[in-house]
Amino acid sequence: MYNIKKFFQLIVAGSLGSVLTLIVFFSFQNKQSDGNLSPQFSGKKVGYEIKNITVPTFDFADVAENVTPSVVYIKVKVEVKENSSLYRRNLDPFEQFFGQDPRMQEGPSMGSGSGVIISDKGYIVTNNHVVGDATDIEVVLNDKRSFKAELVAKDPNTDLALIKINATDLVPIKIGSSDRTRVGEWVLAIGNPFNLTSTVTAGIVSAKARNIRLLGESTSVESFIQTDAAVNPGNSGGALVNSKGELVGINTAIASQTGSYAGYSFAVPSNLMDKVVKDFLEYGEVQRGFLGVQIKEIDEELANENNFSFTSGAYVEKVSDNGAADKAGIKKGDIIKSVDGQAIKSVPELQEMVAEHRPGQSVAVKILRGSKEIELNVVLRNKDGKLGIVSNESQTLKKLLGIELAQASEQEKSKLKIGNGLKIQKLNQDGLFKKSGIPEGFIITSVDRMGVYSSNDIYKILDKKKGGIVVEGYLPQGQHKYYLLEME
Repeated sequence: MYNIKKFFQLIVAGSLGSVLTLIVFFSFQNKQSDGNLSPQFSGKKVGYEIKNITVPTFDFADVAENVTPSVVYIKVKVEVKENSSLYRRNLDPFEQFFGQDPRMQEGPSMGSGSGVIISDKGYIVTNNHVVGDATDIEVVLNDKRSFKAELVAKDPNTDLALIKINATDLVPIKIGSSDRTRVGEWVLAIGNPFNLTSTVTAGIVSAKARNIRLLGESTSVESFIQTDAAVNPGNSGGALVNSKGELVGINTAIASQTGSYAGYSFAVPSNLMDKVVKDFLEYGEVQRGFLGVQIKEIDEELANENNFSFTSGAYVEKVSDNGAADKAGIKKGDIIKSVDGQAIKSVPELQEMVAEHRPGQSVAVKILRGSKEIELNVVLRNKDGKLGIVSNESQTLKKLLGIELAQASEQEKSKLKIGNGLKIQKLNQDGLFKKSGIPEGFIITSVDRMGVYSSNDIYKILDKKKGGIVVEGYLPQGQHKYYLLEME
């Protein structure tokens, strides 16, 4: 009897609980419909609603499979000096990306990094800090083939370099537009961290036009794409690609207190890289246009001081006499709002856009002077304040010598029992080498009694030399020969 009584008590209690729950629920619903939130949910309502959230449908595997053959592993030998540019960088918090343990000591050191094939003719883009100081460069392709590489050109101001190998069946990467890259977009980083070849990681574009003060020079261009794709030492010079497998950046640096990945990485935009490479190939060095101004970021403090109602644009702090901006009518205190119709939100954006142009080219610059907007046509100038292209002495010397060189193969060096050598692949009929009787196929081991490891070595040795210079090497058949090169 007691159990039956207890059973009915539980049923009644449960029913009352259900009724009370319904009363509270409908009471809360009524308050919500009236627009009055209960105390525990007090606050402003969200002003918009996101519907139909979708997950990206592209396949990381397909992109990685298509792009990985275009990314190479680079091994270098560096003659380290105590004051070498390799160690003049501020390593904390932005550690340089070189795949080696930095030691402040003299002597040979080995390093590694990554590169991206951009042409079936053997041209590979990488970072200047990977190959810029190298005495020997070796490239290992994704299919395990290995080649000696020649440094074609380098630019410390963008931390880019171009090297070349003599190889067939190369897979050049497709170059995309970094200008079209959006924050939040998926990207893949492909490189060789910690000597682990062909490593692929995924992330998103975290920000654009980042200046992390890595390169140090006042004329450096830092407008990096920031991502959260995991990259580490050895990734430097590797590819940052979008979901279409297009190159949008060259991985260059990481934000780190330890030298290893800590959440953020930075890449040189592909549009800037493309322009720099074209300059390398056409002129031998970067042809960079300058506005001739000192500019400043518009932060909250500057905006308050000048009663600006905005913090976008670039504030003109100083105008160089007779520079491009001065000639066009830009004045101190002006605010640069756009270039060629593209809005300028920050100083790095302006630097990147101007750096994509050469001296003598015109850009439409919109400025704000007081409350008045003015559009001016600015003809950019070179680093010397002139309109012309900057000449490159090594390019002039190359034409004078009339030679095309390549690294001697390992088989050729082994056969001749030599440790270094540059093979003459082609001779210009009007060049000094041809006039001196040096034949095609000749492998040069030394010039003026100094060993040569790259064509740049030859240009440095022969620069401003006059009279007879001894060129030593081997004929393809193996004969050891000396030739007298008559420098004009």
